[in-house]
Amino acid sequence: MEYAIVEMGGHQLWVEAGQHFITNKISTTPGTKITINRILLINKNGNLHLGHPFIEDGKIEGEIIEHLRGSKIMVYKMKSKKKYRRKKGHRQEMTKLIIKNIEI
Repeated sequence: MEYAIVEMGGHQLWVEAGQHFITNKISTTPGTKITINRILLINKNGNLHLGHPFIEDGKIEGEIIEHLRGSKIMVYKMKSKKKYRRKKGHRQEMTKLIIKNIEI
Protein backbone atom coordinates (compact mmCIF):
# COMPACT_ATOMS: atom_id res chain seq x y z
CA MET A 1 0.00 0.00 0.00
CA GLU A 2 1.37 3.39 -0.93
CA TYR A 3 0.11 6.64 0.50
CA ALA A 4 1.27 10.15 1.27
CA ILE A 5 0.39 12.96 3.63
CA VAL A 6 0.37 16.36 1.91
CA GLU A 7 -0.31 19.92 2.94
CA MET A 8 -2.88 21.60 0.74
CA GLY A 9 -5.21 24.53 1.34
CA GLY A 10 -4.18 24.88 4.99
CA HIS A 11 -5.03 21.22 5.73
CA GLN A 12 -3.04 18.01 5.95
CA LEU A 13 -4.55 15.28 3.74
CA TRP A 14 -3.94 11.52 3.49
CA VAL A 15 -3.86 10.67 -0.25
CA GLU A 16 -3.47 7.41 -2.15
CA ALA A 17 -2.93 6.74 -5.86
CA GLY A 18 -6.27 6.38 -7.66
CA GLN A 19 -8.17 8.09 -4.85
CA HIS A 20 -10.12 11.32 -5.25
CA PHE A 21 -10.56 13.96 -2.56
CA ILE A 22 -12.07 17.42 -2.13
CA THR A 23 -10.09 20.48 -1.06
CA ASN A 24 -10.45 24.27 -1.14
CA LYS A 25 -10.80 25.79 -4.60
CA ILE A 26 -7.79 25.73 -6.93
CA SER A 27 -8.16 28.38 -9.63
CA THR A 28 -7.60 26.32 -12.79
CA THR A 29 -9.90 24.66 -15.29
CA PRO A 30 -11.13 21.06 -14.89
CA GLY A 31 -8.92 18.54 -16.71
CA THR A 32 -5.72 20.37 -15.79
CA LYS A 33 -2.87 18.23 -14.44
CA ILE A 34 -1.25 19.52 -11.25
CA THR A 35 1.84 18.61 -9.23
CA ILE A 36 1.82 18.68 -5.42
CA ASN A 37 5.23 19.48 -3.91
CA ARG A 38 4.33 20.09 -0.26
CA ILE A 39 4.67 16.45 0.82
CA LEU A 40 5.14 15.70 4.51
CA LEU A 41 5.36 11.89 4.40
CA ILE A 42 5.42 9.10 1.79
CA ASN A 43 4.98 5.39 2.52
CA LYS A 44 5.93 3.44 -0.61
CA ASN A 45 6.10 -0.37 -0.40
CA GLY A 46 6.73 -0.28 3.35
CA ASN A 47 9.55 2.29 3.10
CA LEU A 48 8.72 5.41 5.09
CA HIS A 49 10.12 8.75 3.81
CA LEU A 50 9.69 11.65 6.20
CA GLY A 51 10.24 15.32 5.32
CA HIS A 52 11.71 18.03 7.54
CA PRO A 53 9.31 19.80 6.93
CA PHE A 54 8.80 18.71 3.27
CA ILE A 55 10.27 15.95 1.09
CA GLU A 56 12.54 17.58 -1.50
CA ASP A 57 12.71 14.84 -4.17
CA GLY A 58 9.10 13.63 -4.06
CA LYS A 59 6.18 14.68 -6.20
CA ILE A 60 2.55 13.74 -6.52
CA GLU A 61 0.75 14.10 -9.84
CA GLY A 62 -2.98 14.66 -9.94
CA GLU A 63 -5.77 15.96 -12.14
CA ILE A 64 -8.61 18.35 -11.39
CA ILE A 65 -11.95 16.64 -11.98
CA GLU A 66 -14.48 19.38 -11.21
CA HIS A 67 -15.33 22.46 -9.18
CA LEU A 68 -18.24 22.33 -6.77
CA ARG A 69 -19.70 24.05 -3.75
CA GLY A 70 -19.85 22.68 -0.22
CA SER A 71 -22.94 22.42 1.94
CA LYS A 72 -24.59 25.58 3.20
CA ILE A 73 -23.54 26.90 6.60
CA MET A 74 -25.78 29.34 8.43
CA VAL A 75 -24.14 32.08 10.53
CA TYR A 76 -26.46 33.69 13.05
CA LYS A 77 -25.56 36.60 15.30
CA MET A 78 -27.80 37.86 18.07
CA LYS A 79 -27.56 40.21 21.01
CA SER A 80 -30.21 39.55 23.60
CA LYS A 81 -32.59 42.35 24.59
CA LYS A 82 -31.13 44.70 21.93
CA LYS A 83 -33.19 43.60 18.87
CA TYR A 84 -29.99 42.82 16.97
CA ARG A 85 -30.18 39.76 14.73
CA ARG A 86 -28.16 38.89 11.60
CA LYS A 87 -28.57 35.70 9.59
CA LYS A 88 -26.14 34.91 6.78
CA GLY A 89 -25.48 31.82 4.69
CA HIS A 90 -22.16 30.65 3.21
CA ARG A 91 -21.18 27.94 0.71
CA GLN A 92 -17.46 27.20 0.31
CA GLU A 93 -16.02 26.82 -3.20
CA MET A 94 -14.34 23.39 -3.48
CA THR A 95 -12.25 21.43 -6.03
CA LYS A 96 -12.35 17.66 -6.57
CA LEU A 97 -8.95 16.08 -7.40
CA ILE A 98 -7.83 12.60 -8.36
CA ILE A 99 -4.29 11.40 -7.58
CA LYS A 100 -2.59 9.72 -10.54
CA ASN A 101 0.72 8.59 -9.01
CA ILE A 102 3.11 9.13 -6.11
CA GLU A 103 6.86 9.31 -6.85
CA ILE A 104 9.93 9.48 -4.63
